[in-house]
Formats: sequence, structure tokens, C-alpha cells
Amino acid sequence: GKCFVQISHLVRHERSHTGEKPYSCAECGKCFVRKSHLVRHERSLTGEKPFSCAECGKCFVQISHLVIHKRSHTGEKPFSCAECGKCFIQKSVLVIHERSHTGEKPYSCIDCGKCFASKEGLILHERSHTGEKPYSCAECGKCFGSKSNLIKHERTHTGEKPYSCSECGKCFVQLSHLVRHQTSHSHWCEALFMC
Repeated sequence: GKCFVQISHLVRHERSHTGEKPYSCAECGKCFVRKSHLVRHERSLTGEKPFSCAECGKCFVQISHLVIHKRSHTGEKPFSCAECGKCFIQKSVLVIHERSHTGEKPYSCIDCGKCFASKEGLILHERSHTGEKPYSCAECGKCFGSKSNLIKHERTHTGEKPYSCSECGKCFVQLSHLVRHQTSHSHWCEALFMC
């Protein structure tokens, strides 16, 4: 019963019911519901990234990814939470954030039943069951279950410490280390003030 402005949108929607995927990759045979999804897939095979940022030169497979990236330069956060007012670069990130207010966790693990607010959270969790570690360090070969853990690890090779304390200037490899430092720093300051 869902309604659409354009017939093409209705046809595309109906494929979600029929399972029809009329666009196939000549390279690997993988099929897609939308032509745009096939184009994106083909670019992932060729490495083509036709959309580049005029600000920093970073390139993207999709124009929508470039639009989102540009907001990192402008600081624009057009999606705001009606509950707390927090703003976000992407609508999808807002949707996940809103679940922190509603408590909704629509993604559940088939192995243990644990539920998650995001698909990404579920995927990361599932690796604790499978032991899959798809991200490997180019420097030493150590493998990780998440890209963020790989990035943190790579800093042990590069020495990069991107998080700095605004009070004393001390730098940290991880944000959690900075937060811990600032918490102990503020407690120390409070103790001095009370003396």
C-alpha cells in the first residue's frame, strides 16, 4: 500500500518484495536492485573515485559521500535530535543516536540474542563469536576485528597522539586516555581549590 510520486520509484520498491535484482556485474556476477548500486560496486572493483573534494583533494566513489565529507570542512551538521538538540553530519547517524533516547535496539545476534542500536554494532559483536579479524596492520601484520582498533594500533608504529589536553597540552593516542586524564586533572584541581 505504500505510495510513490514516480512510477520508477514504485517499480524499484516492488523489487524489495519480489527479490528481483536486474542489474548484474559483468566482472563477478553479483546482482543489484538499482543501477546506481551496480555502478558503485563496479567502481569498488576498478578503484575509480570520480568525486573529489576541492578543499583537500580526497576522492569518493559516490557524490553523496563527497557531500557528507564536505561538512567536515564547513562544520555543517544539518540533522538535529528533537530530544536533546545534538546535531549530526548524517541522517543515519542521527537515527542511531535517537535510539539512545528510545532504547530501541533493532539488531540482534543470532548466537546469543544480544541487541544493538546499529547494524555496525551487531557486525562488530558477531566477530567476538566468529573470531574474524578482517583489518590487518601493514607494518606488523597484527589483525583486528574493527577498523578503529587497527587505527589505534597503527599509532604505536607512527607515534601519533592526536588527542591533546586543553589544560596542560599533554597528548594521547586514544580519546579515552584523554578523558581519563582530564577527569583526574579536574579532581586534582578541585582538591587544591578545597584546601
